[in-house]
Amino acid sequence: MTLETWRRRTELPLAAAAILFLVVYSVQVIAQPERTLDQMLEVLTWTIWAVFLIDYVVNLWLAPQRGPWFVRNLHELLIVVLPTLRPLRLLRLITLLRALNRAGGNALRGRILMYVLASAAVLSYAAALAVLDIERADPEANITTLGDALWWAMTTITTVGYGDHYPVTDTGRLIAAALMIGGIAVLGVVTASLASWLVESVAAETAAEVEVADESIRRELAEVRAQLQVLTKALQHQKG
Repeated sequence: MTLETWRRRTELPLAAAAILFLVVYSVQVIAQPERTLDQMLEVLTWTIWAVFLIDYVVNLWLAPQRGPWFVRNLHELLIVVLPTLRPLRLLRLITLLRALNRAGGNALRGRILMYVLASAAVLSYAAALAVLDIERADPEANITTLGDALWWAMTTITTVGYGDHYPVTDTGRLIAAALMIGGIAVLGVVTASLASWLVESVAAETAAEVEVADESIRRELAEVRAQLQVLTKALQHQKG
């Protein structure tokens, strides 16, 4: 089996595992279940981590050049080696974004827009969960509910930053920094896509107008050419 075949066959299962992880993490953060249920959810989380570990090992084993593949895919290693840091477990959602990128359609713009919108939604929600999980335990925290966290995430990823809610812990600020960088990247891609669409639309309309003008000019030239031929024949007839 080749690396590409393995990736193609595991893309959707890994995306499903990432979605399941997001659901489990959401329940842990929002519902704060009792100890027994929380332990069961923690076991499920580690099971999902094992799935990602197996995928990473198989990818590394099937890579034609393991050294270069290892260097180019350090983010894959982060997904595996950071499971003990609860907020950073959200790195596993990279697999979900990769699957959405493939499902974005055949057109390049369709892929970009779908990938960007999905990335923005996942990043915002995941960052909101992570910040809420970290912040609400701090006595000086002002992000203590899911509503606060979602509002903070939306204002942060769009670079608005009202300042009514903000992280006070070091880990929360680290998450905020990552979300701000992600927000700038997302807005940049959206702006570039819209600009490209506008340029192509104007170019298409201009080309259509030029084509119509060229057709009109060609008809006029044909009429002038026909009149010249008639005049030439008339002059030749008079000379004869």
